Amino acid sequence: MTAAGARKLSGGLLSIGQVLAALQDDFADLTPSKLRFLEEQGLVTPERTKSGYRKFSQSHIERLRLILTLQRDHYLPLKVIAEVLDDMDQGLDPIIPGASQRNASSVLAPKRVLSSDELRRVTGASSRFLGEAIAAGLLPAAEVFPHDAVPQLTALMRLAERGITPRHLRSLRVAAEKEAEMISHAVSTRGVNSRTPLGTEDSLELAGYLDTVRSGVLRRRFSGQ
Repeated sequence: MTAAGARKLSGGLLSIGQVLAALQDDFADLTPSKLRFLEEQGLVTPERTKSGYRKFSQSHIERLRLILTLQRDHYLPLKVIAEVLDDMDQGLDPIIPGASQRNASSVLAPKRVLSSDELRRVTGASSRFLGEAIAAGLLPAAEVFPHDAVPQLTALMRLAERGITPRHLRSLRVAAEKEAEMISHAVSTRGVNSRTPLGTEDSLELAGYLDTVRSGVLRRRFSGQ
């Protein structure tokens, strides 16, 4: 390494730990192993010190932010992301697949809704399976879907592979509706008796507590405790 290169790596560049600190508020699932995997896939190429330690520049940080956003908010596979990055490296402004009105320069504004075609493309679900999920009340009957429909539909597909189809989960939907009624009652009752009105955030907080309790019951059931 030249003296100039050594001086460059001695300041202004970040370690893996510093990269995680910079990005984890927005990407909570980011880990050192994921960073190394993205490097192995050729999507980002950090510099190396003489002793082999990875060092990341600000441009590397922005590139990682773009990659992670394309994965999380646009559900693009790494192969497609690599093509987007290659176009950008050539000075082009590529259009994000499945969202012709959105290009890479504006991709950091996350896509919050998907059409049924986009939802099926991202998850690989058939029209029939999506229809079954909607008919069972597990997904909304709508022309567009919230972004969290992706993990929900994916989970339904994985369950169906094990023989648990949307039709079998109607009781889950009924139970969830009863829980929602219970939460609404608790929130409205406390709102009357409290100086501080309660609303959606409080309902979601109680729903989170119920999820924790439900998960604990299921884990104990299958662990034999």
